[in-house]
Amino acid sequence: MNKDQIKVIAFDADDTLWVNEVYFREAENKFASLLSVYETENKIHQELLKKEIANIPIYGYGVKGFMLSMIECALELSNNNLNPDITKKIIDIGKEMLEKPIDILDGVVTTLETLKGKYKLIVATKGDLLDQEKKLEKSGLIKYFHHIEVMSEKKENDYSKLLGHLDIAPKEFLMIGNSLKSDVIPLLNLGANAIHIPFHTTWEYEKTSSSKDYNYPTLSKITELINLL
Repeated sequence: MNKDQIKVIAFDADDTLWVNEVYFREAENKFASLLSVYETENKIHQELLKKEIANIPIYGYGVKGFMLSMIECALELSNNNLNPDITKKIIDIGKEMLEKPIDILDGVVTTLETLKGKYKLIVATKGDLLDQEKKLEKSGLIKYFHHIEVMSEKKENDYSKLLGHLDIAPKEFLMIGNSLKSDVIPLLNLGANAIHIPFHTTWEYEKTSSSKDYNYPTLSKITELINLL
């Protein structure tokens, strides 16, 4: 990574700027407990994950798609005899997730304050557009960013389109995120720069075994980015 060439730094949002995956794990546990009258909780977790992954091309990412996947999974597990009260409780789980407070991760504000003005800062995140816009507004962080990009996917082609929109070369772009699969590997394949900041909880779908084939910096906390640059 040639830091002198970097002009734009993009930050993933969920689990890079603020807490997110923890709320999904909590919701999954509530769902498994709720449906335990039909199947073992371990089996429920497995079936829900399969349903979520199968629905990504239809619903995309985010809480609303997750809620629909929970309802579909519950219908299948109950052989289409789902108690209406359980359906309401599943919807309540989703609504509760949408109303969660924005818990900004340690060091984020300090890092953004330091880098603003030195680089063009943007957000490049996946998820539901309305949900992500609401979270950005509630976070108070939007003032630091020149551009917000809510992406339906984070693959090489998606990042190529973003680089074209920003009118910069790959070597001038640095992505910061917690997912090797979505925030690091696609950028490295394009010849751009990426830094991994792991979060203690990772969605199974975002895990990858191919990261050993790549060379990239890994930071334990976001403030380490200041000294690195």
